[in-house]
Amino acid sequence: MTREKSGRSGRGLRRNEREEWASFTRAITPLRPTGTPAPPEEAQEPSPAAPDTRPPAEPPKPREQPVPPLTGLDRRLRQRLARGRAGIDARIDLHGLTQAEAHHALMRFLRVARAEGARIVLVITGKGTRGSDLERGVLRRQVPLWLTSPTLRETVLGFGPAEPVHGGEGAFYVRLRRTRD
Repeated sequence: MTREKSGRSGRGLRRNEREEWASFTRAITPLRPTGTPAPPEEAQEPSPAAPDTRPPAEPPKPREQPVPPLTGLDRRLRQRLARGRAGIDARIDLHGLTQAEAHHALMRFLRVARAEGARIVLVITGKGTRGSDLERGVLRRQVPLWLTSPTLRETVLGFGPAEPVHGGEGAFYVRLRRTRD
């Protein structure tokens, strides 16, 4: 076999090398199913008269935009907020709302605040007072999960618990991403 015929550079595989390669490739499981693999003998050198039995290639799917990562609030910003040197642009109080109502209100509030140019907002959840300690503060537990969800990543840059002057454990500072023109 010459280089011109095969289109490959280098020497061809010896029989024992082909057998080793075939046993190696049989043990591999693909990450994504791509169809049925051809037997190793057929894959080495297809005859020129053999028709191409591979399924037609699918057009590439448009790649989804990667979800931007969240960042925390740095110590300086938290200090400036606590001392009143950095302003809170907007606030929402979720007291007394059900989970569904609170989720809807939070999503709408964050999008509107971002569109209006707000950079830091305060989300007040309350500490929760009903039930045992495990059931306490449903919104306080849910809001961080909502803020980290992919649907809000385009809006939320980062968040962290509020300082005692702004509600402590019952509130969160949320830093919003800048809008793109």
